[in-house]
Amino acid sequence: METTYDVRIWKTKVYEGTRGTTYYVRWVVAGRERKEPYKGKALADGFLADLVAAARKGEAFDVESGLPVSMRRANRDMSWYELACAFADMKWPRVAATTRRTHAEALTKMTTSLLSTERGMPDPKLLRLALSRWAFNTAHRESSPPKVKAALRWVEKNARPVSALAKPEVLRPMLDALTVRLDGTPAAPSVVSRRRKILNTAVEYAVELKLLDANPIPALKWTPPRTTHAVDRRSVANPVQVRSLLEAVRSRQRSGTRLVAFFGCLYFAAMRPEEAVALAKHHLVLPAEGWGEFNLHVAEPHAGREWTDSGENRDRRQLKQRARGEVRTVPCPPELTALLNWHIKEFGTAPDGRLFTGERNAGELPRGTINRTWREARKAAFTPEVVASPLAATPYDLRHAAVSTWLNGGVPATQVAEWAGHSVEVLLKIYAKCLDGGAQQLRQRITDALGS
Repeated sequence: METTYDVRIWKTKVYEGTRGTTYYVRWVVAGRERKEPYKGKALADGFLADLVAAARKGEAFDVESGLPVSMRRANRDMSWYELACAFADMKWPRVAATTRRTHAEALTKMTTSLLSTERGMPDPKLLRLALSRWAFNTAHRESSPPKVKAALRWVEKNARPVSALAKPEVLRPMLDALTVRLDGTPAAPSVVSRRRKILNTAVEYAVELKLLDANPIPALKWTPPRTTHAVDRRSVANPVQVRSLLEAVRSRQRSGTRLVAFFGCLYFAAMRPEEAVALAKHHLVLPAEGWGEFNLHVAEPHAGREWTDSGENRDRRQLKQRARGEVRTVPCPPELTALLNWHIKEFGTAPDGRLFTGERNAGELPRGTINRTWREARKAAFTPEVVASPLAATPYDLRHAAVSTWLNGGVPATQVAEWAGHSVEVLLKIYAKCLDGGAQQLRQRITDALGS
């Protein structure tokens, strides 16, 4: 470790941006300027005080990291739990509320697999709740109840150091733990892939903080489960089945009539549920009959009020994979035009113009109401055998059915991708198994060739 006593500490710089205030602690070590950003003034002042105290004591500073030798050693021995909290805090201001929750769930799985002992461990259910809902929730960590704080103190004392990840005998079991659910059954490949990506990003953050010399994951001979992004063809409903489902929705008491047009938007316009939830009258170009048009630019995915900045259950954001304010134009078929005109005439709109609201809550369409109505409609429209199958199992499957119908109807993939909000590459990867390649005609040719 190369050290120096050539240190100058500058005044904290305050930057007031559109997304919040950042406090930059600045200092110079051996002629090289350093700065550390903090979201809170107290944290910045504490770090600055530590630097000043070390310099006044005549402590040497590490040239590579810019930190006093004592702080560098402390950082080298940082526990995984501390790193995970720091990682969650670093990501929090920049990511969507749903991503915050996903990070917390993945970090909880990782942390429980990196405990050095089970002696004195709190109840596992309480431990997971303390980690996923409080420890990795930047906004609520400090307000956690006493039982949760006690559980987190135990985790802090018994989590392995970050440096332990460099050992294959520690890293491999951790990766294996990401592949199973709580009951020991295999997790979905997409879930494993998402968890592994988050772990890799967190480890790269540890390298950035000089806690690890290099990311040990690529060097480990560990094979993740195979994952597929393609839609299951069995889940895609045909137009007759979808219309039967929409009629079943309409017949559901209380909420059904309010939701039939909502589900219609998912099918006839291939909207994501979070896009249809945010749909307002000013997004529509809606004639009395015939073809209309949607101009979509916002979405409201459900995350839970503890993860959003607004304190609402839904996080109002730009469209998926789009820049803020970017508009996606989608055609509105005549059948959907008629359905929306009927809905507006029957129920009107909310004060802000939105079309779909809950029966009791004019400001939000509850996710539970959507899912419950869909389950009841499937039971009413399908036989028990079909209900047990993947056919239209979730409302999102209506979007899959719409895109598949467009592609099989001969609409060019480039146009379908634009309407659906995909790239052409992703579109064909996801819907490759749903394309009708003339299998029935090919089978007939084989039958004729066999002379049956």
